[in-house]
Amino acid sequence: MADATGQGRPASQQDWKIGVDIGGTFIDFCALETRSGRIASLKVLTTPDDPGAELMTGLSLLAEREGLRPEAISRFVHGTTVGINTVIQRRGVSLALMTNAGFEDVIELARLRMPDVYSLFCSRPDQLIARDMIFGIPVRLRADGSQTQAPDMNAVATAVAAARAKGAAGIIVSFLHSWRDDAQETAVKTEIERLAPDLFVFASSEVWPVIREYERTTTAILNGYVHPRVSGYLTALEDKLASQGVKAPALLTKSNGGVMNAAEGKRSCVQMLLSGTASGVIGAAWLARRAGEKHILTLDIGGTSADFALIVDGEPQFGTGELIGEFPLHIPSVSVSSIGIGGGSIAGIDAQGVLRVGPESAGSTPGPACYDRGGEQVTVTDAMAVCGWLGHSQMAYGQLQIDVGLARAAMAKLAERIGRSVEEAAQAILDIAISEMFVEVEKLASRAGVDLREFTLMPFGGGGPMLGAFLANEFRMAKVIGPPRPGVVSALGGLVADLRGDFIRTVFTHLSPEAVPLLRSSLEALCSEGRSWLIKQGHEGPAELQISADMRYVGQSFEIEVPVEVAWLAEGNLAAMEEAFHAMHARLYDFADLDGEIELVNLRLSAIGAGPALQTTVVLDAVAGAAEPEREIPVYTGKAFEWIGLYRRDLLRPGDRFSGPAVVAQDDTTFAIPAGAQVKVDSHLNLHLTFSE
Repeated sequence: MADATGQGRPASQQDWKIGVDIGGTFIDFCALETRSGRIASLKVLTTPDDPGAELMTGLSLLAEREGLRPEAISRFVHGTTVGINTVIQRRGVSLALMTNAGFEDVIELARLRMPDVYSLFCSRPDQLIARDMIFGIPVRLRADGSQTQAPDMNAVATAVAAARAKGAAGIIVSFLHSWRDDAQETAVKTEIERLAPDLFVFASSEVWPVIREYERTTTAILNGYVHPRVSGYLTALEDKLASQGVKAPALLTKSNGGVMNAAEGKRSCVQMLLSGTASGVIGAAWLARRAGEKHILTLDIGGTSADFALIVDGEPQFGTGELIGEFPLHIPSVSVSSIGIGGGSIAGIDAQGVLRVGPESAGSTPGPACYDRGGEQVTVTDAMAVCGWLGHSQMAYGQLQIDVGLARAAMAKLAERIGRSVEEAAQAILDIAISEMFVEVEKLASRAGVDLREFTLMPFGGGGPMLGAFLANEFRMAKVIGPPRPGVVSALGGLVADLRGDFIRTVFTHLSPEAVPLLRSSLEALCSEGRSWLIKQGHEGPAELQISADMRYVGQSFEIEVPVEVAWLAEGNLAAMEEAFHAMHARLYDFADLDGEIELVNLRLSAIGAGPALQTTVVLDAVAGAAEPEREIPVYTGKAFEWIGLYRRDLLRPGDRFSGPAVVAQDDTTFAIPAGAQVKVDSHLNLHLTFSE
């Protein structure tokens, strides 16, 4: 698990930085011993019935195998799926919502759009708060911030009593125009806390104070829905780390690709709903920059899903509106598209007799049939084993040994139903999985307006290297890069992530000279808030403050985010802001109205405190040479079995070259390399695949 060239140090001099990411099947560890630069990595099967137990198991294994002492851990970063799984599985707490009288249907009306506009049978998801738990309070604030009706505290008391009687564990307060003035929400929150100290309360203006009541309300609801489970999990995590002697404070990966401390995570739970997927992209961007790659399509395949993201000019892309289960998340997050195709995705025959793959997953319990943990249903991993790509070495650092016989037995039942041979059925499953991913990636590329032939694919996660090169072939992508430890890239992302806090001010003004004082005061408030946040996170170094503005032409319903310079706002340089908006609008829509009047809706700020600069073990310069396979293995490549080379990843050195078809086996995953690929190992031990025309 340690770099072959890494030299250990006496335990008393150790300084470890650890990144941890929990997925649907495995929990991943990536640990850096900073003095020597060696990296240790590990995978441990998750324990759904006892969340957190796998973390202690992993730390114990690292101590046993690497000599890691808990007290030597100086940075501990943790990504978890507790929040998002709570939403997807609908295991959150019962909530009540207080809103303006007459606006009790705000979350049901939403944006008056159906989830799938092309389906006649589409229906809206059940809301996270039942209609009888939504209470209208006589209160009103005008859009300009003037109050026409103060909160009726008698109505608040009545609603609190009703909510408690119906079993509410918490209350969300969301009133019209609280982005302009949060005094009404704050007053009602204070009164609820006085009347019912046993209930937790969140005001929408403290969670994400943005214009548009639906977006602000649903964000606050998501935060409250997962709060008890996330808060309880984080408290237990801190206790377990302390019991193991870990003195470093727990940091948490966020949806925006940054990190925050556990104390904030217990309140700002919504910030970490997409922590795992985001940190994977951050880790991939760090690896890409180190390898000299500018444009990357990431492919992160775990046990349950395949996640895709674009890295442009070395930087991840950000956005809002990512789906958490069936609900949109309106805080800034790394832009990731997902589909329910993973290594554990189950294949079966639907009611029409058509072979389908996913979205149901076998997870870690019972897992794919070939794991020999009781699973009987055929999965994508079983299909890879039947075709011969898997089963030639141990998996997950020795925790699993693929049983090809069990995979073939399970596949035989499915093959008989569709009238195919076992190998043909397995190949059909792989073809379907790749085609499903192709459709989703094509949507992503179309939305971003990019040509994927100009991008390099970086597959990671336990399943990404198994299928990634085949997907790249479908898009005629010229290059694929395989990082040294693709199975733990998300955990690596936590190690290299910056402290990052996002803040917003709705200003809602025409871009005119009269707006300059408002823009300056809003900028000052945002910068002060951002710097204060970094100080609370314990950051002592310099801060980077990135500013953007949500702008639109007057008459448009929605705006676009445009990066702007601090100096433009401070100096009132409206011409520069106008030019930047016109250029962005033209890039996105191939149109710009240079004479059109512009509205500025929101100012956004990202406060960034640089993460640790990781210095990993230096690898010797590349020396060209032909790599020799460990042995030849039979693999079904689509029509027949072929004997192809099996290579050991830990034996490949810089400069080594070989050709596909081939299999590269390693502790955390298996890299399947199709025919036509030329492979070279670089000085960082990345695999570079190029395809001939």
